[in-house]
Amino acid sequence: MTDLPRLHVAVLMGGWANERPVSLMSGEGVAKALEANGHTVTRIDMDRQVAARIAEAAPDVVFNALHGVPGEDGSVQGMLDLMGIPYTHAGLAASVIAIDKQLTKQALVPHGIPMPGGRIVKSAEVHERDPLPRPYVLKPVNEGSSVGVAIVTDESNYGNPIARDAKGPWQDFRELLAEPFIRGRELTVAVLDDGTEARALTVTELKPKAGFYDFDAKYTDGLTEHVCPAEIPERIAELCKAHALSAHRLLACRGTSRTDFRWDDEQGEDGLFVLETNTQPGMTPLSLVPEQARHCGISYEELVEAILAEAWSRQSAGAERADG
Repeated sequence: MTDLPRLHVAVLMGGWANERPVSLMSGEGVAKALEANGHTVTRIDMDRQVAARIAEAAPDVVFNALHGVPGEDGSVQGMLDLMGIPYTHAGLAASVIAIDKQLTKQALVPHGIPMPGGRIVKSAEVHERDPLPRPYVLKPVNEGSSVGVAIVTDESNYGNPIARDAKGPWQDFRELLAEPFIRGRELTVAVLDDGTEARALTVTELKPKAGFYDFDAKYTDGLTEHVCPAEIPERIAELCKAHALSAHRLLACRGTSRTDFRWDDEQGEDGLFVLETNTQPGMTPLSLVPEQARHCGISYEELVEAILAEAWSRQSAGAERADG
């Protein structure tokens, strides 16, 4: 357990993104852990008056348990920066980049981190022709939790070309990211940074009982098997951990992050690709970061305390610079 003073922490949760239910579960779990650790907690379900509510609470630190827009895209981070209140997880610039899958590629690929190719397409274009050879993936550019992901194959019932009345992300988003579909296995690595060091925890393989690892598979108990640690070659596991740690550092993530991979096990090392880095991964009972932490001997309460410690260490460092 980190040696923190007893703090007043505002836990920011909820909001109006697609991930609202998940955020509420994350936030309540975090709030209970903070209280168990001896901190004073104010729970705030984010609404349009959130700045006034945070100012009224006057916390020492905000624990950002929001997922998706606007809690994970830099909006809330910019607000808290202006208010001068320290907060957990990524800052403004990191949040803006990491939630945008195309910007993430521009930040990571030049440093040797393998990511799928692809391009941005207007959603209307997919009704005229396929943007890539099938099979390919269509996904929103800046949503999390696999919201709105569609895998388009020759056998899919979307039509060829995709029919306008077919249900999919092209109905909800003006632009989509089209990427080649990578066959194989779904892997993920959490990184934990308590303000003194950042380390990759372990590799989990995700095995959906049906379909792929979409929003429902992530957050519905029993729909996905978690193999932790993943039963993969040691070299692949070490590569996953190295890429996740590099992504965390290159994107300037803080506290914790989680990097997701696809691995074509028939291609060995050449078949490993980073899909995205999540700057505010879930903290629910089904979430992957707490699960990996448990595997490494870190309790949920210790995990929450470590994330809080990272935010507080930056506040303390800022105060020391001001005094100096």
